[in-house]
Formats: sequence, C-alpha cells, structure tokens
Amino acid sequence: MSSLISAVSWVRQGVAARHPSKYVLDDKELERVSTLARIELDSAQEELKRAHEAAQSMGQGDDGIGAGEDDGDDEGDWVDEDENAMDVDEGTPKPKADNDDLSKYNLDDYDNEDTETGGLAHFSSINVLAHHKNNDEDPYITLKEDDAENEREELEVLPTDNLLVVAKTEDEISQLEIYVYEESEENLYVHHDLMLPNLPLCLEWLDFPPTSSSSNNDPTNSGFGNYIAVGTLDPEIEIWSLDIVEAMYPNSVLGRPDRTKAHVPTPLGTGKKKKKKMKPRSAQKAYHVDAVLGLSWNKVHRNLLASASADRTVKLWDLSRDPTISDDGEGGAIRSFDVHKGEVQAVHWNEKDPTVLLTGSYDRTVRVFDSRSPDSGVGAFLGADVEALRWDPWNESSFYVSLENGLVLNFDVRTLPSDLDQPSPARFTLSAHDGATSTIDVNPHIKGCLVTGGTDKMVKVWNVDETSDGKQNVSLVSSRDLGVGKVFSTVWSPDDPLTVAAGGSKAKLQIWDVSSNAGARRAFSTKLKDAGRVLKEKEGNDGNVIGLVSDDEESDEGEK
Repeated sequence: MSSLISAVSWVRQGVAARHPSKYVLDDKELERVSTLARIELDSAQEELKRAHEAAQSMGQGDDGIGAGEDDGDDEGDWVDEDENAMDVDEGTPKPKADNDDLSKYNLDDYDNEDTETGGLAHFSSINVLAHHKNNDEDPYITLKEDDAENEREELEVLPTDNLLVVAKTEDEISQLEIYVYEESEENLYVHHDLMLPNLPLCLEWLDFPPTSSSSNNDPTNSGFGNYIAVGTLDPEIEIWSLDIVEAMYPNSVLGRPDRTKAHVPTPLGTGKKKKKKMKPRSAQKAYHVDAVLGLSWNKVHRNLLASASADRTVKLWDLSRDPTISDDGEGGAIRSFDVHKGEVQAVHWNEKDPTVLLTGSYDRTVRVFDSRSPDSGVGAFLGADVEALRWDPWNESSFYVSLENGLVLNFDVRTLPSDLDQPSPARFTLSAHDGATSTIDVNPHIKGCLVTGGTDKMVKVWNVDETSDGKQNVSLVSSRDLGVGKVFSTVWSPDDPLTVAAGGSKAKLQIWDVSSNAGARRAFSTKLKDAGRVLKEKEGNDGNVIGLVSDDEESDEGEK
C-alpha cells in the first residue's frame, strides 16, 4: 500500500491565521532543532546497534542448534520465513573514471596563485559590478516585490475558508497536506504541506499551544492557536502549527526521551530454518513504545491530550508541561492506563463529562472509565476488533462503535457492566458495510445523523430516530462511492451541517455536499429546523462532490 490517505481533519472557519507566517530559523529555534536532531541521531545509532546484535543472535542460533534439537521455546513462537529471498549479484565491476577527460582542466595547478595578478585574477572585473536602486531593476533577483505581494495573497486564508488537514502517503513519502476549502466557490486547493518521518495513522486538531513551541515561530502566542497532533508508526506524537508554512520540525514532540530506547524488538529466541517472532517492547509509563493509533483532545480541559497505542496503553499528556523526558524518568505522559489486553485502536473524550474516556481495542472490547479512577470503569465485549468509535454529542451516555466485521453498535454506558464476562446488549446493531466499517462520525449539527465508510469503498449517511418507547430506528439516507478507494476517514464539516470529507486507499480527498441529495433534504429538514439551521437548496439528485482536478482531467477539458 504505497499511496493512501489515512486520516482527514477539518479546521473550522475563522480559526486559521489570515496571513500564515514563514518558518524562521533563529538562534533559539536552531538550538531546539539541534537537540531534536541529536536525539534522532542517538536513537538511530542505538537502533542500528540493537538490530546488529539481534541479527548476530539469530545467526548464532543457526550454528548452535541442530535440526533435531529443541531450544525450549514454544512452537507457537515460530513463523515461516520468506523463502523467496531476493538474489543479489556480487562481483559486478565498477566503471572506471576516465582521467584523460579531466586533463584539460589542469587540476594539478588549480591551487597555484597567479603571481602576475597578485592572486586577484578572479576579481579582475569587480569594477563592472552594477548598483541598482531597488530589487525590481536587478535582473538577478527573481522574486520581485510584486511577486512577494502575490505570494502573500496566494497564502491568504479568508475567515470564510475551511482548512482540511490530510495525512497522506504517496510513493512511500508521508506528509501532511493542508487544503483550503472555499465553500461559496466550491473550490478546493492545496495550501502547503509538511513532511512526516513515518506513515501517519491519526490526526487531532487542537487550539492549545504546546509549551515547547518556539516563541519566534508561534504567530499567536495568546493561549490559542491552530495546531494538529499527528500519530504515526513511530511511538512519538508530533504537534505542528498550521499557521506556519515551510516548517522544518514540529512545534512539539511528545514521548521522545533524551535517551530513547531502541525501536528494534528483541527476538524471543534464536532461529534456524524459520524466523523467530519478536518480543513486544516493554511498556513505559512516560511514553509510548509502539505506533500511536488514536488521539483525542479535551475541548474543556484544553491542555489535555489522550493517545492510544499499539503498546496496549492509553496515555494522558499535559500540553502545558515541558515534554522533555529526563534520564530519571521525569516528564512525559502524566498518566498511563492499562485497561486493555490488546492494541488500543481508538480513544475519545466525552465532551459533556470531560474526565471520562472511551477506548476500543483489538482485544474486541470497549472500555469507559474516569481518568481520575480508571479501575472503576465499565465495558463491553464486542466479538470483533474495534475500528473506530465516537461519543454521541447529543446524549452524554451514548456512544457508537464500528467493527471489523462491518457492524455498527450503539451502547448506553449506564447499562454496561464492570465485568466483561457479563452480557452487555447494544441499543441497536447495524450491518453497515460489506467488510470492515473503518470509520464513523456523528454529525454535531443534526441529531441522529451518522456517516460511515468501509473497505467496500462506500460512504453512507444514516438517520437515527428515537421512538416514544425509547427504541432506535435506523434508516439509510444516502450511499455513494466517492472514488477514494477503500474508505479510511469520513468527517463532518464543523461549519456546514451536511458536508462530509472522505479519504482512502487511492490517496484522493473528496468533499461530498449531502444537502444536494433530495432524500437527505427530506430526512433532515425537520431536524435542521429544530436545531435552528437553514438547509441549503441545491440542484441535483446524488449530491455534489468536490475534489482536486488532476492534470489529466484538465487536459481532457481543454480538448473539449
């Protein structure tokens, strides 16, 4: 899978700086970047050393254990090694340099000074240097003042524009692409991008500036801002400012100790004709030791960020503290929760009860607990791996979970048991997709409006109505293949009630205006009026879809 969009996040209108700042590498920022680079170098050297030792250990096992001997390990610890190893040709002669072609440059006498000119032969024409009144008259300055003003206008973000942050990997290069969406013009374009060290897995927007932000590179510096937290295959969490273009390093990195432990796992034993499974890295309280799979920012306690990881832990970070982790273990995450027995796929704060966390795991369970007393939580066994989950913003005790088997379940936390062995019936079960339901989002503008996306390449909009006796009726409002491949992310707009963004395995972002669908207008018009929102009337039956125009599409339109 070399090209995909793994996550999409909206930025509401009026939040982004109208004129983004350029990244400035001053002395303070250079010191911070140098520290980050030094830690990365030390970590890379340690990983290389560990990898070499692990390879040697496994190689010694081939010589030290006979074909019929037992090294005392369980047979389940072995996996078949790939037999189709790539053959490498050896002894290929290297092309020789043709020294004769360099003789005409007289390199042997290159360093000899020209005694006749006193060593200033290279500056003999200094008197012909021209002086210009301004940059516009200088032919060697390509960026004129008018061009700089045009660039400023091109980077301008209007208060009526949305930003979309897209976690994209293409040709094995991972980056954040920041789009501008002009709703009135139905226009979408890339504003700038940020390079990432590894494949991104999750995104979370936040407005709280992390403590380690350089004051020089923080254009607001007022307790608020425009930031995106990124979880990748690496155990660290990067936080970037979206109001700075051409940034080299993130504003803050959570979970990177000064002396980081190697990311290379330790083999369970030595190998012979089969490849040995690796030991999971031992969990740490101050930082993650495996990929970060989920993030959730607390909108009430704005300095708190929760993260879910493949190391089976959920961690709580205080963004107002210095994230540096010292040798004695001080710093880093302020809490670590071991509430699951498998990789933790998703985490979400309850906005109405901002100390309560909802988590879902590959151990096929969901857990709900107060971050102040995690041992007294409740949960449910689901029968399939969790793909995504969301609290219902319209009901503080209700949440939705989407599963690997294509189901979507709704639970009332008040009916969940503390013992997972006890039954925990769902309020309703919906067979949403053929294959995994990889993403779900609950509309913040319309009560009972859901959007789901699945590996069947479909994006579906659902309407949930509650009857007088408390039962839930779920109906499909609209379903569409948006051309993004397997759908990995679907997110409702924070400003327009029926606009959804989607991305997937084709590395393509699409924006679907569901309000132009006649069925959606009939299903949600009453709910929108009850919420005090006005439904836009647009022509069309299937809904408008907005995306980037490719070069091929532009050329086709030109030929027509």
